[in-house]
Amino acid sequence: MTMIGDDLQQVKNRIALACAEHGRNPAEVRLLAVSKTFGPEAVREAHAAGQRAFGENYVQEALDKIAALADLRAELEWHCIGPLQSNKTRPVAEQFDWVHGIDRLKIAERLSAQRPPHLPPLQVCLQVNVDGGANKSGVPPDEALPLARAVAALPHLRLRGLMAIPEPAPDFAAQRELCLRARAVYDAIRAAGIDIDTLSLGMSADLEAAISAGSTMVRIGTAIFGGRLRKPA
Repeated sequence: MTMIGDDLQQVKNRIALACAEHGRNPAEVRLLAVSKTFGPEAVREAHAAGQRAFGENYVQEALDKIAALADLRAELEWHCIGPLQSNKTRPVAEQFDWVHGIDRLKIAERLSAQRPPHLPPLQVCLQVNVDGGANKSGVPPDEALPLARAVAALPHLRLRGLMAIPEPAPDFAAQRELCLRARAVYDAIRAAGIDIDTLSLGMSADLEAAISAGSTMVRIGTAIFGGRLRKPA
């Protein structure tokens, strides 16, 4: 097995252990491999080790990668993570399978309008700012439900759930407290009758806390691919 394959297996083992410790079924937690700043060959290597879902933050880098891996397109699921600018919505609507960073209705409306009709609905998550940081992307928790209602009504999109990127915390208890804030918003939206099933929460440093709080999708980059390479220009 390759180095990336070994690291993937170690992450899967961490997920399985966390699920066992917190009474979760490992099948309930999907692994999204965050491949931003790593080239097509790293994705190809992860695919060869059984990984299918990949997360990207930089749209142009991702488009180049999707093109370079066109031979695997039917087997790969591409997720756009983080905030999206209005001028980038069209290529994302045309090329990606999921978007994790919707925090404005305008962005969702553009994605819906620009999603090609021959493709299945674009799967989307709202990004929620659970820390209240002024410089952080994400809708405030108390505005998430109205946004969820509006996004769920759009054609060509399917609202799947929420995504959050909590600030780094010093220990498991602090990590879990932040993750539970996102879980509370998720539960409130479900209680309002909106059919969502995805809580995209947890990264390399806090996946155990996220799983304990109910995450259904962990976004792992460093623990699979190593330290982040230089952001592309």
